[in-house]
Amino acid sequence: MEDIAGAPTLRSAGEIAEARQALLSRHAHVMEPRAVSRCLGVQAADWRRFAVHWEDLAPDGYAAREGTHRMRRYGHFSLDRTGSLRPMPHLAFAQPEDTNPLYVGEDRHFEPLTDVFVADPLFKSLVRMMGRIASCLQDADTWSVKVHPFRVVASADGAGLPTPEGRHRDGVNLVTSLMIGRENAVGGQSTVYEPDGTPVLTTTLHEPGTLLLGDDRATLHEVAPIRPSDTTRPARRDVLVTTLTAHHSAERDAQVG
Repeated sequence: MEDIAGAPTLRSAGEIAEARQALLSRHAHVMEPRAVSRCLGVQAADWRRFAVHWEDLAPDGYAAREGTHRMRRYGHFSLDRTGSLRPMPHLAFAQPEDTNPLYVGEDRHFEPLTDVFVADPLFKSLVRMMGRIASCLQDADTWSVKVHPFRVVASADGAGLPTPEGRHRDGVNLVTSLMIGRENAVGGQSTVYEPDGTPVLTTTLHEPGTLLLGDDRATLHEVAPIRPSDTTRPARRDVLVTTLTAHHSAERDAQVG
């Protein structure tokens, strides 16, 4: 997908190349906030505007069954070689077998992304950048892009579980986690593993704009619980999880889960 729209600057092109090389060699990579901002052409004010969308998420009843207080929404898009990002019909979210052990065979229904979220220029630039990065994993005509803004909340009475399913894969090509914000939270380390359980990378996404990338075909991942630093107040962790799955021209209009 080298011809995707929104060509990066010389410096950001180098950062995208570094991310692609790391995915090919280590299967995981962390992009620092300054690098992500350069690649997207955004400033601090853009990140603050984007973070406001996390104040308009809906309860995740499926996570609540496991005792986790989580808010989220969900969107599905198609991204082609020109950089055209097209919304797909809002259907139930389902993951392939042998991926998420907590929801095997279950269709989960989530509230759609808001119109203002979808229209945000930072969101559109972010997905196009991910398409450029993902092209190192597979030369795809089209990417199926699934978008999950999450907020996990913890209190003194209970930890917040960003991945209540534990160590897992998502059944995609590229899986990404973008830090949007943390408040009063400790913990939340993200770890990427080889299939045999050997850790590849461990990082705590502290600073907004930090982006964790993983080759989901070659790794597993999980996130440790969060707890309040000040137990008199709740803790929260806001992230955007985005996955890209390769489609070829014959599959361009197919629906995934």
